[in-house]
Amino acid sequence: MQLPVGDEKLAGELSVPEQATGVVLFAQGGDASRHSPRNRYIADVLAQRKLATLQVDLLTLKEQVVDRETVRYRFDIPLLADRLLNLMHWLRERPEVATLPLGLFGSGTGGSAALYVAGERPTSVAAVVARAGRPDLVGPVLTDITAPTLLIVGSRDIVVARINREALTWMPGVVSLGVIPDATHLFAEPGALEDVAVRTADWFTQYLRPVGARAVG
Repeated sequence: MQLPVGDEKLAGELSVPEQATGVVLFAQGGDASRHSPRNRYIADVLAQRKLATLQVDLLTLKEQVVDRETVRYRFDIPLLADRLLNLMHWLRERPEVATLPLGLFGSGTGGSAALYVAGERPTSVAAVVARAGRPDLVGPVLTDITAPTLLIVGSRDIVVARINREALTWMPGVVSLGVIPDATHLFAEPGALEDVAVRTADWFTQYLRPVGARAVG
């Protein structure tokens, strides 16, 4: 479907299993798209746990072309975060998911955007998972995140693992660091992505519990 976000339209896919208990909005910037086999696999695992998913490319097709050459947009965290907020409003207008608790799942700089939104709208986000994220790009908003947050990194992704470890000391809420043994940035090693998916599903299953509608305030 084409989702209106300001003057732009973003391509996305909404999947709602029967008796869904929560909805997870995937934050996918220039470094990860809704066609990513990694994210699609994780979305499938979430569906098995009765969690709805909205996978959207946060960049338009034109922006994706420019970003591949210049990485101009993928590090524009305010832009990505603003589009996430618009998509959260859109979800709250969809009757099949409007009252479900909402979680954010982000990869790379999409993880930064997810964390930024969680800090800006603490009452609107029930849980966050960031895979190989960059919390150092979030700034002081990191200290405002109260939603239960899982940061997932590969043990061999040394720089990103260090950045995420340091972020733990700044986040006041429930936060956990999940280190995937022997995994690098893309979690391409045997069993690594499966481990990511299980940890992600466990986290959202624990914290996305139906409690009535949550307004995006």
